[in-house]
Amino acid sequence: MAKQLTIGLILPDVLGTYGDDGNALVLRQRARMRGLDAEIRPFLLTDEITADCDVYTLGGGEDSAQVLAAERLKASPGLQRAADNGTPILAICAGLQVLGHSFNAAGRSVEGISLIDATTTPLSARAIGEVTTTPATDLLAEPLTGFENHMGGTVLGPDAQPLGRVTRGVGNLDSTVEGAVQGSVIATYMHGPVLARNPQLADLLLARALGVDAAELAPLELDVVDALRAERLK
Repeated sequence: MAKQLTIGLILPDVLGTYGDDGNALVLRQRARMRGLDAEIRPFLLTDEITADCDVYTLGGGEDSAQVLAAERLKASPGLQRAADNGTPILAICAGLQVLGHSFNAAGRSVEGISLIDATTTPLSARAIGEVTTTPATDLLAEPLTGFENHMGGTVLGPDAQPLGRVTRGVGNLDSTVEGAVQGSVIATYMHGPVLARNPQLADLLLARALGVDAAELAPLELDVVDALRAERLK
């Protein structure tokens, strides 16, 4: 197992509105608690995005932020190269939409970078509140929990799978499925940050970044995390 881990934090200056930078912090801390040398490498709007990190995270933001993010990711396609290399990527909310084929911002359709077979158009009413899901793939065995706050309705194409089946909340569109999984990309509307609420998802990403099975990671006993999950899954 590698002893060093580099976590790429994509455009926190524009996709950092809802605290999703915390996902990178969770990955770093869970790696360090296992004796790994982990660091976060932020890529700001003026930086060239490189494909040499072990795992990437990107978060949520407003319409103008989404447009800027899409433009920068097209101009500096390191994230796309990383996806081609099978590097794990976690995208949250606006990040999910930007990684799709298109999304709506400021009343117009904007082209995404097509790492996910998905299109997003406006919902009739904002989806806001707690959301929980059961696994829709064999990636995870436990429910996921988070907080959604979005006006986008996302429809997945045949190349993408949902991350979960909704048991509470709206999810992608109509309270049926939530998130997306395609290749090395995992995307969700869950804030929280999602990795603080769902340690099994954090460890899945860590294991992929390290090139091992999640079962090979040393277990972490964190009572405060267990208490948070129990509270949010009521």
